[in-house]
Amino acid sequence: MRQNMFAALLIAVAQPVIAQTQHAPVVFTGVSVIPMDVEAVLQNQTVIVENGRITHVGAARSAPTGATGIDGRGKFLMPGIAEFHAHVPSGPQAANTHRALTLYALAGVTTARGMLGAPVHLALRDSIAKGQVFGPRLFTSGPSFNNNSVTSPEGAMQMVRDQKAAGYDLLKIHPGVPRVAFDSLAATANRLRIPFSGHVPLEVGLDVALTSKYSTIDHLDGFIEAMYKGPQPLTAEVNGFFGLGIVGELDLSRFQSIVDRTKASGVAMVPTQILMDNYVSDATGAQLTSLPEFRYWVPQTVTGWRNLKDNLLAQPPASREQRHEFIALRRRFLKSLHDAGVVFLLGSDAPQYWNVPGFSAHRELGSLVTAGLTPYQALRTGTVNVAKFLGEEGRSGVVRTGARADLILLDASPLQDIANSLKINGVLVAGRWIGTAERDRMLAALMTP
Repeated sequence: MRQNMFAALLIAVAQPVIAQTQHAPVVFTGVSVIPMDVEAVLQNQTVIVENGRITHVGAARSAPTGATGIDGRGKFLMPGIAEFHAHVPSGPQAANTHRALTLYALAGVTTARGMLGAPVHLALRDSIAKGQVFGPRLFTSGPSFNNNSVTSPEGAMQMVRDQKAAGYDLLKIHPGVPRVAFDSLAATANRLRIPFSGHVPLEVGLDVALTSKYSTIDHLDGFIEAMYKGPQPLTAEVNGFFGLGIVGELDLSRFQSIVDRTKASGVAMVPTQILMDNYVSDATGAQLTSLPEFRYWVPQTVTGWRNLKDNLLAQPPASREQRHEFIALRRRFLKSLHDAGVVFLLGSDAPQYWNVPGFSAHRELGSLVTAGLTPYQALRTGTVNVAKFLGEEGRSGVVRTGARADLILLDASPLQDIANSLKINGVLVAGRWIGTAERDRMLAALMTP
């Protein structure tokens, strides 16, 4: 499967993080453990972390010398989660890089896949791995393949070769790549064994994306479009926002065959459903940005997001009925693809509209549950599923002896209510414990007076 290639390429990047970062041992006592490799809560556990790894999960035992003790009674310990459609600010937005990385980590996002890379992200990825920069373990794409950067087969092949040589972890596909260039892109990437992920350009279409072996299709891009039966050519203007413009011109009899072909392809999905929910909802800009996490993001950007949403309500891109039909169809795809066994990986597209880094991954969990997944199934998309995708099954994304010490301590169980995933008491990032007081101080430091 395509993700096995991705795993082989990334595992070498993943390993040095633990070896190069040393922190005092941490011991959780009396804690309820949500291991995530099984749907269970293990009561009254002692969990010991040393040198960035979990060294014990089970009955009480003596603490290592110099350990930090955490009273876990009444609390729940689970693996850190992944944000598999993240953005790390660069270029004109580089001043917000530290803010974004800090928010990812403090929200319990301990692994992030950057989906719009730049050369600076290569050094940043390595600095995080060495413990020189605080943030989630980072994987990064290169600059995107789009209608401006890729216009010919020769240009596509050279861009793939250049990004492979530079050391990027994957290629990012944006809309607008012409089919003839895409075919050369995919063939070269497969030959050089570098994964490609992201959007499905209209000229490419879902079936070609599946057979060319995308590593992941993000946003469920191309799924609604694959059912289009309208009389006009399917252009970006006709299609609208991820198919919002064509929901009244679909052949729904194609639905199940699309699900079946997706399952057979082995391509994984990163839905970013919270972005879609917010875009078409009836909530005002003030309502969307009233959540607590918006205090920590850039005020000018938050104002822009608020105004954008109000403008969408004032001049909606589609009727209310059409918008509701759009979301219902996406939720049907989410549930049907998941039930069919398609691999889902957690991603929210932060910091995209109305998505604050780190926190929006938890909002995405809520969107997945609204679409019909159970809280446990939703949590798996950001934990064990990601570990398997990266070739790290049993070594990350779980609370188990020998696994990475990326953990979230919660004040309530997210298995009972997915909203509890944001009731964070503290986080353990690559073995570094950040408790309530320190976390509160770090978050407060990001607030603009």
